[in-house]
Amino acid sequence: MKVLVTGGLGFIGSHTVVELQNQGFDVVIVDDLSNSSIEVLEGISRITGKTPVFEKLDLREKSQVKDFFTKHSDIKGVIHFAASKAVGESVEKPLLYYENNINTLVYILQELVQNKIGNFIFSSSCTVYGQAEKMPITEDASVQPAASPYGNTKQIGEEIITDVAKVTNINAILLRYFNPIGAHPSAEIGELPIGVPQNLVPFITQTGAGLRESLSVFGDDYPTPDGTAIRDYIHVVDLAKAHVVALQRLIDNKNQQKVETFNVGTGTGSSVLEVITAFEKVSGQKLPYKIVGRREGDITVAYANTDKANTVLGWKAKSTLEEALASAWKWEQKIRN
Repeated sequence: MKVLVTGGLGFIGSHTVVELQNQGFDVVIVDDLSNSSIEVLEGISRITGKTPVFEKLDLREKSQVKDFFTKHSDIKGVIHFAASKAVGESVEKPLLYYENNINTLVYILQELVQNKIGNFIFSSSCTVYGQAEKMPITEDASVQPAASPYGNTKQIGEEIITDVAKVTNINAILLRYFNPIGAHPSAEIGELPIGVPQNLVPFITQTGAGLRESLSVFGDDYPTPDGTAIRDYIHVVDLAKAHVVALQRLIDNKNQQKVETFNVGTGTGSSVLEVITAFEKVSGQKLPYKIVGRREGDITVAYANTDKANTVLGWKAKSTLEEALASAWKWEQKIRN
């Protein structure tokens, strides 16, 4: 069965391609390489023994999207990762985010409707909840006004998919994930930020590897036990497996609604300082860090209630924070040697 994975050479996308191929799917990757590397394709091949089909494509170009689906008319499902994803950058470059994250989604959905391809998995985010009023966050939590243009594109994306599914053949699962970290245990693929990392863990591992002088901790005056922001950090391999389970659910017609939503996290919140301590434990070294001001668009606390994914999807995160950090550190050391 042929599946399209957009943004399939990115961090979460590449790990999902591995899990799809391990389950026997034929994968076609579309990626514009704006925030990824073609070398990731080789990593996927080394892990799975199979090279997915790859097409370099800018999904903002409507005609290119149309040509792609004309060529690959036998696709049975789409997992859509391709999007810009840095909260801070989205505040500075909102138009880039709206063009890249909204236009591309619309063009893909148009082709899915046209070509009668029904199964669609959307890479959403816990950012849609904004600063939720209650922890842990359930799927029923009200969607708060977005704290950033990035978060807004995920909210709008969910609304577009829901509206389209009502009147077309599309069945969709929206996976709202929390904070993916780590790397494949083989250290063949992992998180490879271009330029200065926007996410905590690659900044930690780059600091540990000596590439960065020190880690900036954005704010120590949050109303949390140690004053730093709390997030739910999930191993990227666990997250990747959730996409395969969700896709299989649609293929098997087991979805109970046209659009279903699931939180994908561990259910445990960890503060920035707790993540630093855990990294120091697994790496055996002290991490230099400094406290700086809060970052615009950041919220105080977010961690998932994963009961729905556990019971309905039959999926559960298995790796601990320390295991995820150890895999990230192994990956960092490999790419620096």
